[in-house]
Amino acid sequence: MIPSWCEIDYPETDGKPMGETDIHVQELLDVLATLKDYFRNDADIYVAGNIMFYYEEGNPHAVISPDLFVVKGIQKQFRRIYKLWEERIPPCFVLEITSRSTRLEDVGTKRALYAMLGVSEYFLFDPSQEYLIPPLQGYRLAQNEFLRLEMDDEDSIASRELQLRLCIDHNRLRLIDRKTGEKLLRTEEIAEALRREISARQIAEAELMNLKTELKRLRGQ
Repeated sequence: MIPSWCEIDYPETDGKPMGETDIHVQELLDVLATLKDYFRNDADIYVAGNIMFYYEEGNPHAVISPDLFVVKGIQKQFRRIYKLWEERIPPCFVLEITSRSTRLEDVGTKRALYAMLGVSEYFLFDPSQEYLIPPLQGYRLAQNEFLRLEMDDEDSIASRELQLRLCIDHNRLRLIDRKTGEKLLRTEEIAEALRREISARQIAEAELMNLKTELKRLRGQ
């Protein structure tokens, strides 16, 4: 037992890699960036990924590091770690990018812990589609237990907390606005759209310059 007069250290890292493979890391970073952008105008919605989540004051061993989680009702700001007893609000949504080394924990002890902590929705995605059947699964908390969510007619699972639908699109996790049906762009899609916009603008500017040059030539004749 740690003496009450000791200052308790809550480490900022567990020393584990962010993901098992490049695919897992990229998937996590893309979904994290997409959700941060989606909630960018909501001052009281906090989106985080791969940070240490401590859920018992005074016990640095009572910790978990969700791949991604969303909390409603707290200030959007940078946090080095998350202390549940200080924030007083558990995540409304947790996503685990499951892999060979984490699959048993993701569907077992983590799921039980998230239910105990009061997480409203728990989703799992296996980007390799080798360890989880089906590779996308969603659960919603009801009477302290997670109940499996069914796929809809469009092979997606609705998140009531995020007001999004989640589905697999070309082996990647896709987020879709439930109200508009619009697909949320991933980071590489945003970058590609920006490149196309810049290219189109440069072409238009070049054509305008050529037109001005031609008009000037004609007026000089």
